[in-house]
Amino acid sequence: MFLYYLSPPINNRHGHLIISRSLFNNGTELRKNLLEEHVFQVPMGGGSLCRDLWSSKKSNFYHGCSIATNEFPTAVVNTLPNRYLLIATSGGLNQQRTGIIDAVVAAHILNAVLVIPKLDQQSYWKDSSNFSVIFDVNWFISYLSKDVKIIKDLPRMGNKLITPHTTRVPRKCNAECYRTRIQPILNKKHAVQLTKFDYRLSNRLDTELQKLRCRVNYHALKFTNPIIEMGRNLVERIRKKSKHFLALHLRFESDMLAFSGCYYGGGEKERRELGKIRKRWKTLHTRNPDKERKSGKCPLTPEEVSLMLRALGFGNDVHIYIASGKIYGGEETLAPLKAFFPNFYTKETLASKEELAPFSSFSSRMAALDFIVCDESDVFVSNNNGNMARMLAGRRRYFGHKPTIRPNAKKLYNLFTNRNNMTWNEFASRVQKHQIGFMGDPMEVKPGQGEFHENPSACICEDSNVKAREDVTIPGNTTMNFEKVTDSAYDGARRSFGEVTDGHISEDEQDWPDTDYMENEVGIQRRLFSKNMEADSVQHFL
Repeated sequence: MFLYYLSPPINNRHGHLIISRSLFNNGTELRKNLLEEHVFQVPMGGGSLCRDLWSSKKSNFYHGCSIATNEFPTAVVNTLPNRYLLIATSGGLNQQRTGIIDAVVAAHILNAVLVIPKLDQQSYWKDSSNFSVIFDVNWFISYLSKDVKIIKDLPRMGNKLITPHTTRVPRKCNAECYRTRIQPILNKKHAVQLTKFDYRLSNRLDTELQKLRCRVNYHALKFTNPIIEMGRNLVERIRKKSKHFLALHLRFESDMLAFSGCYYGGGEKERRELGKIRKRWKTLHTRNPDKERKSGKCPLTPEEVSLMLRALGFGNDVHIYIASGKIYGGEETLAPLKAFFPNFYTKETLASKEELAPFSSFSSRMAALDFIVCDESDVFVSNNNGNMARMLAGRRRYFGHKPTIRPNAKKLYNLFTNRNNMTWNEFASRVQKHQIGFMGDPMEVKPGQGEFHENPSACICEDSNVKAREDVTIPGNTTMNFEKVTDSAYDGARRSFGEVTDGHISEDEQDWPDTDYMENEVGIQRRLFSKNMEADSVQHFL
């Protein structure tokens, strides 16, 4: 069986293909006029591949490892008296998460006590949730007690309240940068608050500090029980319908499209609407939409994601969970995705309004629910390289390398553009080839490349008894050695996602927006992966 698509002009509305209502070739003939047109036949089934869709090759060879060595100074030894570090996070939930993680490490570098971080409540999404509403604050303090002393509130000195000195550090500030810039202020003022604290710590630290990052991210930061329970309910309801499911983080909200500077064929209306939103970022430069898309810097459309997934072998029987906010273009934009994957779920289709009431008016809580479902999915897919995609990519590597598909957008752009000049089999074969190195397999990204939160290489250990590497065979009769495949994929991954360095990032450099999920117009543990994993890992569900 096939889905039939007409060949559209490249600038068709939102980049969609023109869809016939007679798409499904289930014995009913297509309209006669369609037969006279060139059609792109997409199979309804996924076909047969040389890899298991629901697991990563060689994942059993690796496990997360973040226990501190005996050489790492404990909080008792490391913390100096009367030094307090406060941070104010910035952005949506996952951007704030990076700040929380790095704040713990910064406190250790500065020999300071960390005051529970203050979440961003003033930005675009206006979420009033504080730290203790999203994360289990007592668990956070207790789990990290050997590494960093953490307190809930700034204490008094004598009878006086301490007034922290407020400042900001540059992005990607390394350990020496913190000691040079902040330590003298701490010595004098005793308390320092660092504002807009996101990506303010170097991507490159020594191994012990990187492992501390992992202990914070993958063990200490646990969502509160109401969030965990609702998230688990959503997962269980999908599991009752299907043994396996795929979760798609679909960042196709208006703010994301505006930030990207990309154009999706919506004419003057799209340019006007997205241009107005784009003014929110005063430091953004004007971008060439065609150049951005050719460079792989534009989020894939729902239709493009659907074509990629079908080419990778996911048929129309696959159950798919969509994590997103309000999609730009609404149902018209989502129509191709629903045609490809009719077993389509969201928070709102799995839970009642009453069940979601404690969460629905708060973007961070809604994002936390999506985070849980995406994390627990058998396969996670993103159409972007935003903060949530990065966080989940790293987490899924750490906890067993569950399949995590990131689009090789630059290569796929050329395929989407020229698909009508090839057969479906040619298209699918090329998609499969281009996606080598973008599937979440072990060692597909070089250690140290990319943001540490998406590639926590210092916290991934190889089982010592594994010595040989098997060959990886991909469809199209192309066989490559595993190490050679990953080496060749590094360059593509670097170009698509951006290789992270610490020397050339300006203060005002913007990351992809992490506005998470705003309501209405406002925009409102896994299986044990290794016998060598820390014994308490199963307790740390987020």
